[in-house]
Amino acid sequence: MATAMYKLKLGVALAAVAVPSLFGAFVASPLVGTAEAAPRKHVASRSAPIVNRIVFEKNKKVTADQLSSIMETKPGSPVNQATLNADIDRMREAYNRTGRSTVQITYREVPLPNNRVDLVFTVAEGSKVGIESINFVGNNNFSAWRLKRQMATVESGYLGWLRTTDTYDPDRLAGDEERLRQFYVNHGYPDFRVVSIVPSLNEKQDAYVLTVTVDEGQYYKFGPSQVESSISDVNPADLEGDVQSWNNWTYRGEDVDKTVEDMTVKLAASGHPFAQVRPRAVRDAGGNVISVNYVVEEGAKVYIERINIRGNTRTRDYVIRREFDIGEGDPYNKALIERATRRLRNLGYFKNIRVTNEPGSEPDRVIVNVDVEDQSTGEFSLGGGYSTSDGFLGEVSLTERNFLGRGQYVKASVQYGQRTQGYSLSFTEPYFLGQRIAAGFDIFSKTTDDSDYSYYKDQTTGGTLRAAFPITENFTVGVNYTIYSEKVTIPDTRYTNDKFDDGEASVAIKELAREGRRLVSMAGYTLTYNTLDDLKQPSSGIYVQFKQDVAGLGGDAKFIKQSIDGRYYYSLTDDLTLMVRGQGGYMHGFGKDKLAIVDQYSPGPDLVRGFAPGGIGPRDIAGGSKGNGLGGTTYFGGTVELQFPIFGLPREVGLRGAVFADAGTVFGYGGKKYAKYGNPDDPTQVTFNLVDEHKIRSSVGASLLWASPLGPLRFDYAYVLTKAKHDDTQAFRFGTIVNY
Repeated sequence: MATAMYKLKLGVALAAVAVPSLFGAFVASPLVGTAEAAPRKHVASRSAPIVNRIVFEKNKKVTADQLSSIMETKPGSPVNQATLNADIDRMREAYNRTGRSTVQITYREVPLPNNRVDLVFTVAEGSKVGIESINFVGNNNFSAWRLKRQMATVESGYLGWLRTTDTYDPDRLAGDEERLRQFYVNHGYPDFRVVSIVPSLNEKQDAYVLTVTVDEGQYYKFGPSQVESSISDVNPADLEGDVQSWNNWTYRGEDVDKTVEDMTVKLAASGHPFAQVRPRAVRDAGGNVISVNYVVEEGAKVYIERINIRGNTRTRDYVIRREFDIGEGDPYNKALIERATRRLRNLGYFKNIRVTNEPGSEPDRVIVNVDVEDQSTGEFSLGGGYSTSDGFLGEVSLTERNFLGRGQYVKASVQYGQRTQGYSLSFTEPYFLGQRIAAGFDIFSKTTDDSDYSYYKDQTTGGTLRAAFPITENFTVGVNYTIYSEKVTIPDTRYTNDKFDDGEASVAIKELAREGRRLVSMAGYTLTYNTLDDLKQPSSGIYVQFKQDVAGLGGDAKFIKQSIDGRYYYSLTDDLTLMVRGQGGYMHGFGKDKLAIVDQYSPGPDLVRGFAPGGIGPRDIAGGSKGNGLGGTTYFGGTVELQFPIFGLPREVGLRGAVFADAGTVFGYGGKKYAKYGNPDDPTQVTFNLVDEHKIRSSVGASLLWASPLGPLRFDYAYVLTKAKHDDTQAFRFGTIVNY
């Protein structure tokens, strides 16, 4: 029987059975366009055209740069159908993440000379396909509304134009699954799992319906916890103070994790870098109790061979490495690695952070890989607003939180408003001299015009040098030196009332204005204890700050002032946050000069809402005077506030509500009480009538808190419960929120 033979160009004879595999491999090559096999003929081939450029048409929601970045096909590469199909699939996935799951993408080749082509992709983006509803099955202990608030994916609605996460995105839903698990694990359900998340498309509504089926498991509380140690010189009693899984409290996985981290860090600091803390859960299912025993044992002696920093196109390597308390050659410590990972996330420099390990060159070596993706850290803000104390205000600011990729903070701003004008420049180096010392300076100039709340114009220009260094992870010490020049003027310094319809400025104000420009030079320190879970929107933790400043290092002012501000946040539920605040301050002068009114405390609505700026405290109520606020040497007050989400509004809007109760007082005027010249027997114009009451002022009210694009804003409405006779009230207040 004769065997059919095929001839290739090289004249090599092959059996027919060998041709298909060879031919298939030949066709699969990206350098081959078409090929055919024919008995007793040469194989005809044509090389694939080369891509000259890639063009996109009709794409609006995803930019050409974004689409190009996810393609494997690039200018200069040969056209390959399999690669193009994969590229189109990736482009569809990118559109799916914007909610346009009906997108259609086609392409055409535009021939060019020399076997080159332009690839033109035409995109029919289609309409946005949202989430009609999210339904839960198996949730017996938590409402669907509460579970939905744990998810990044939200339902579409009448405010859909404000949302960016009301579309079907499998990657986002995978994150939602983990968020739901964390929620349940931290509320007493360690066995919780998401059984399935099933999407179904409602073609009539052109939206998805998500059905989330969950298995909650059993509810548990913490039982008694113990610390055990297999290391001879580690006393378990020394670690018992770090236990946060307290008896009879609801089981929370994060309490166990925090206990393990704190113990591991303490052991490493005490000379046991390889010690491991292993939580061992002992369940009593019948009693719904989990007793966690923390077992301290010597771990494997593993050292860090190398730390690889990858993906940082802008941020310098050393900015990332300095967040690690351990380095190459040090004992591997998982708790310190996790702490460094948390620090990197808190920097806000990176879109994604992933820290992994791989075996080193020896069995006792490990390589730590830190993969990051830089994100934009610069902000240009052009905004305006209205404040009840400053009137209409416009501001232009430029902020860079990672200046030149070095981790430095720079901000320049210019303000111009109805009553306030000024500029400021700030610079902070977070690792001064290579140490964990945040050092920097501020330059500022501010002019505040006279108003109903202050019968004088105040011009201040100066600067501050500052440094802060951590004593522990939560306790920081700061030092500062400030020097500024200040000038107070009023419309008319004569003792007449022709410039004020409601009465003339107080003698104390006119005396300060007659002194002209003065220089204030002061140094101080700050002690800060901070365990807040979120600096912008805290829901748990403690913040306490004590400050003391001494003026008199040269200059014209001599005083000592100190203040304390403490806040406690507690999550009643995931949506309700209780805040309790206490604050107070005291100052006194030294030397022969009295205190200037601009140096004394005048907290006003910052102490008790419902009162005007300078509306409480010592006042001058002499004859023609309206009752000028003078400030005091002592103040104290307290606040109880309950913050909550506003039902029906998506999280993207950034609106929350609050109800509050305030109480406090200001007293102890320490300034001049009469003029050095003129007629001291005329109390209407030269001396003044001081009212200095210790009465506690109080109010209740409601607030709106808005994380707006122009910064955090706050709207307060307060009803005054108790007040002094001459206090100035102001029911409504609008202004910015100061972050920690």
